[in-house]
Amino acid sequence: MERLQKNVNEAVDFLNAKWPGLHASVAVILGSWLGQAVETFHTVKALHVLEIPHWPKSTVQGHEGRLVFAQVNHLKILFLQGRVHYYEGYSIQEVVFPVRVFAQLGVKMLILTNAAGGIRKDLKPGDLMCITDHLNLMGTNPLIGPHHPSWGERFPDLSNAYSSGLIDLAEKEAKALGFRLKKGILAAVCGPSYETKAEVQMLKRLGADAVCMSTVPEVIVANQMGMEVLGISCIANRATGLGTGPLSHEEVREKVHLAMHRFGQLLHAVFSKISMRLESDISPCGCGT
Repeated sequence: MERLQKNVNEAVDFLNAKWPGLHASVAVILGSWLGQAVETFHTVKALHVLEIPHWPKSTVQGHEGRLVFAQVNHLKILFLQGRVHYYEGYSIQEVVFPVRVFAQLGVKMLILTNAAGGIRKDLKPGDLMCITDHLNLMGTNPLIGPHHPSWGERFPDLSNAYSSGLIDLAEKEAKALGFRLKKGILAAVCGPSYETKAEVQMLKRLGADAVCMSTVPEVIVANQMGMEVLGISCIANRATGLGTGPLSHEEVREKVHLAMHRFGQLLHAVFSKISMRLESDISPCGCGT
């Protein structure tokens, strides 16, 4: 644990030296093929994650591996283009390494995105789903092992793992943009194989509306470290046995591309409102400072 804390500190020190006065309030982790959303924002600075000490590098297509510092009005934002996954062979602590770095940089809000398979009948490829809760079926938890007191509670409460205030804000902004932001429960499995038909039926019975291979470990750590969380899944396909034909990573790319315009619009709208609220000394959840 001491070594992990040292690695996080070294990454934080590097970024503070590389980008003095960073002070970002929000960080966004962009899932499979969602990295291009950054192109619609005013980029202040960017670097490849291989420059950052101890930062894990994604080996999966659709995850560029860049950290981008952008700004919307007075709101400073860090975008991570591409995450690493447990199925790539990284430890679960390496998977959540970026979240711990963001928290120690002073980030107060984390937006997590992913490409997911739709289980609930009304979730179609190209839909955006706001995550309201999750099922951790990855077989592990990033808080297992020695505990470092500076990282928060040993037994963090996850009853409001996804900020209800941010969910309401995102839902309202989507409506103003002319589309419905669906809501649902996300199941996380370790992958990398897609689920079997039987597994999808199991997930459905457990209450899952969509399934992915990421996000949940990051949500757990973000909550432990006191960050507000907004989760958005892009429905890239119908889960196994619910659609037509075999599943493929190429299909994920195609369907995520369909949702990219709305996804970018939604991020801009949410950030604009958050910026206005911060300037008015109101917290992102609308509940005061």
